Amino acid sequence: MNQDKNIFGKRLYFPVAMWLSSRLIIAICMLLIAPLLPTPPQGVAATFSWDVFSAWDSTWYEKIATFGYEYINDGEEHSVAFFPLFSLLCRAVMSIGLPFEAAGTLVNNFAFLGALIVSYAWINQHHGVSAARWATAVLAWFPLSIFGTVIYSEGLYLLFSAAALRAFDQKQNAWTFLWGAMATATRSTGIALIPALLLASWQEHRGIKAYFASLATSTGLLLYCLYCQLKFGDALAFFNAQKAWRPSLGFYWQGWLKILMQITLGPINLKYGYIKDFSHPLLFASIIAISYLLWHFRKQLGAVKVDYGFFALIIFSWLLVGDPLINAVTVFGGVYLLWQLRTQLTPVTVIYGFCSLGLILASGGTWSLSRIAYGIVSLSVALGVLLSRYHRWRYPVIGFFAILLASFSVRFSQHMWVG
Repeated sequence: MNQDKNIFGKRLYFPVAMWLSSRLIIAICMLLIAPLLPTPPQGVAATFSWDVFSAWDSTWYEKIATFGYEYINDGEEHSVAFFPLFSLLCRAVMSIGLPFEAAGTLVNNFAFLGALIVSYAWINQHHGVSAARWATAVLAWFPLSIFGTVIYSEGLYLLFSAAALRAFDQKQNAWTFLWGAMATATRSTGIALIPALLLASWQEHRGIKAYFASLATSTGLLLYCLYCQLKFGDALAFFNAQKAWRPSLGFYWQGWLKILMQITLGPINLKYGYIKDFSHPLLFASIIAISYLLWHFRKQLGAVKVDYGFFALIIFSWLLVGDPLINAVTVFGGVYLLWQLRTQLTPVTVIYGFCSLGLILASGGTWSLSRIAYGIVSLSVALGVLLSRYHRWRYPVIGFFAILLASFSVRFSQHMWVG
């Protein structure tokens, strides 16, 4: 109890500072810088208004909050694919007279602040203050954290999933049930919490109450199924509607092969089906070769040169490849991180991370992979623990994240695809 008071009292400033500073950068980029830039050919002109925070999936949440759900099993896109809790909270805030754009932005931003505070408290308890600070910095500055500010449900889901995992680690079964049920009512990916908590209960030899709390986290999902059955006569309407975005389940190897080809050969060569532009594959091969040489001669070069050499190669790889690299590294880098730190993180952190990543890989698509993976709080915890032990990587990584965050903010405000 005393530790909790200390965290939520004297140490509250750090997650709040991370939230304020990162959200300020986003606001400046979206509201001040983007309106001054030329309108991109496939985008829109950014304006100084609440509208700048609304694009893509935001329109679905607006339809739900304003008009309710609609669904016909015709294979087309329908609002029922989006889980209800975020829209319900937006509707509640709208009741005081705010427009949807303002309500949605405020709900997501304050939920994201709560997610940073809860995550900081949870990580500090198990890994110490250094890991808590760097994991919080990762959550706040990771480029996809823009979805903790715009009108999406990422902030709310991060809050409830982190709270559920923290409650489980503290053996607070009632709170595990409550926060977990909220998470499964917020996003479809919350389904991963159910098997993760059950497996962690088994691994830690918890009592029957832990198993019951783990199963009870499905309450949010079950209530939504009941709603869909009563309103549309189809308890799985949300699942059937999602087929419009992801037609089939299972590992979508064609999509991953395309991402691999984009990374190694480049989009131009992928478009033509043969090597038309030799520069991209040659540059990529050079990056691989230099990486091997850095690793092979690491003892002769020394740790400092090797670390900064690898970081320079990461920057160059991003400049060469762009978003496909971010998608691949976020998912498969997350798998690698969790595996390497599996004995150092709490069991439920690792299991939830793997269950969520497994759900992503089995979803039958490759759209929005980095955004969905960012919503897995375990990955930020793992990277924060890693950065707390490798001081030379800390500020360069967060600085690189900040550059990408600013870029993504401008792109989103112009309705250019992000995530």
